[in-house]
Amino acid sequence: MTLKSRRRGPELEDAILDAAWDVLRENGYHGFTFEAIAARAGTSRPVLYRRWPQREDLMLATLQKFWWARVIEVPDTGNLRDDVIGFMRNANEGRAALLSMISAQLMEYFNSTGSSFRDLRDRLRPPGRPNTLEVLLRRAVERGELPGMPRSPRVVTLPFDLFRHELFMTMQGVPDETIIEIVDEVWLPVLGLSAPRVD
Repeated sequence: MTLKSRRRGPELEDAILDAAWDVLRENGYHGFTFEAIAARAGTSRPVLYRRWPQREDLMLATLQKFWWARVIEVPDTGNLRDDVIGFMRNANEGRAALLSMISAQLMEYFNSTGSSFRDLRDRLRPPGRPNTLEVLLRRAVERGELPGMPRSPRVVTLPFDLFRHELFMTMQGVPDETIIEIVDEVWLPVLGLSAPRVD
């Protein structure tokens, strides 16, 4: 009996998800098969089927593990502008490579299921987890920077939507000057705020 065959519980599950992540990165959704993942993990297909009956179940579990593996720090600087720029910089550092990989490797999944990155993001978000930009706006209201008025979800998520668009269009990290431009020249004016003047 090999060492791998004696793995049980969380140890085995981690090994399978690590193998699934490697297969997804290397081969995309087309090559994301139970056979390839079982071989990479040193286990059998029935072991995978018992935990994840469908290929999509295993893919979602894999993305869930690696999507949240690196927590994006949410700054609390005392003002909305610096908070959101800091958050987007942290997201750029921690998630840019992952978002690019998902965009490139999951196109077949999106096409075959008729779903989108938005659908996938919503499925990966833990239940009850607040949108970070909503948190930053609520802080700004509590500090008196903004009036406490209703804002549409599109306005709330605008900076990160533009950030993702830039990332998907270039398939690389977003330049810092672009992050600042998104916040200063687009989002703050939409919210009725002005960016600080640079003399």
